[in-house]
Amino acid sequence: MQTVRDVMSTDVQYCTPLDNLYEAAVKMRDFNVGAIPIVDDGRLVGMITDRDIVVRGMAEKRPGSTAVTEVMSRDLVTLSPDDSVQKAADMMARHQIRRLPVVENGRLVGIISLGDLATNRYSDERAGRALSEISEQGAIH
Repeated sequence: MQTVRDVMSTDVQYCTPLDNLYEAAVKMRDFNVGAIPIVDDGRLVGMITDRDIVVRGMAEKRPGSTAVTEVMSRDLVTLSPDDSVQKAADMMARHQIRRLPVVENGRLVGIISLGDLATNRYSDERAGRALSEISEQGAIH
């Protein structure tokens, strides 16, 4: 059985609760990512996405100096590095999300994305199914 540890990204860029929306947006641009974990002393406390910045930030007329903690998501779905790749694909499909933080003892150790699953030769079918389910749900909203 292949585990999340086998396919997750470990070089994860993150922000701290002291960072603001502007800093998060610049990091997203510089590293070409759409989501940034928020980490406080090694512990995952939230996640901010490009959509969060637009919908909860800009659309609410919040300045770029607004703390990331004011717009980040706090109730996160996470995985353990020892969980199966199948569980990752199932959770992405069930929760309609494309990336899952990987946490061990409360500490962020990586991120697994739909792209990680798609480039993994053992899970192409699972990734395709997850993407299909995510896309179908997105079209409904």
